[in-house]
Amino acid sequence: MKIIKYNIKEIKSTELQFPYLLTQINECPQNLYVIGNAELLRRNSVSIVGSRDCTNYGAKIAEKLSYNLAKQNIIIISGLAKGIDTFAHIGCLKAGGKTIAVMAHGLDMIYPTENRELAKNIVLNGGAIVSEYPIGVKPLAENFPKRNRIISGLSQGTVIVEAKEKSGALITANFALEQGKRLFAIPRKYFFGKFKRN
Repeated sequence: MKIIKYNIKEIKSTELQFPYLLTQINECPQNLYVIGNAELLRRNSVSIVGSRDCTNYGAKIAEKLSYNLAKQNIIIISGLAKGIDTFAHIGCLKAGGKTIAVMAHGLDMIYPTENRELAKNIVLNGGAIVSEYPIGVKPLAENFPKRNRIISGLSQGTVIVEAKEKSGALITANFALEQGKRLFAIPRKYFFGKFKRN
C-alpha cells in the first residue's frame, strides 16, 4: 500500500479546522495538505527534532522521550528525516500514540524514500502527514528550512536532540524562540572529550 493512495485533505487558513497556533506565527501557511487525522493539528503536542547523523545515545533518548510523552497523550511532531526525527516517530508509535510528520514537498511522494513504510504506519495508527506544498512540489533544499517553522509552530514546545551547528534542527530552535515556544535541548554525551556512540 502506498501512502499516495490515502485521501489528501486541503485546509485553508481561513477555515475553522486550520490549527490556531499556526495562525499566530510569521509567514503562516495559506494552506495545509493532510493525509490522515487532521484533528491532531489542534491537539497538545511537542516537536522533537535533531541530527540526521545521530549517535546511538541520541537515538535512544529521542525514542524514549517520545514514548513517554505519547503515553501522556501528547502528540509528537517531527519531520520524518533520517536520524532523530525517525526515532521520535518510532518511539511515539511504540507507545500507541499519535504522531505528525511535517514534510517539505507535495504529499504525492515521501522523502526520504526509506521512510515510506514509517509514513504509512504513522497514518495507519491514527497519525498524520502534513505539508504546506501541493502535489507535484519536489523536496527542494530551500523548502526544508521553511517547513521547520511549521514543526515548531504546531507545538507547545520543541526538543532539540544532538543538533549540529548550522543544522535544520537549530533553524527549528530559532523559529521556536521567535514564536515564544518552550525550547529544550539534549546535547551529545561526552566521555573524555569524545562522543559516546553506544
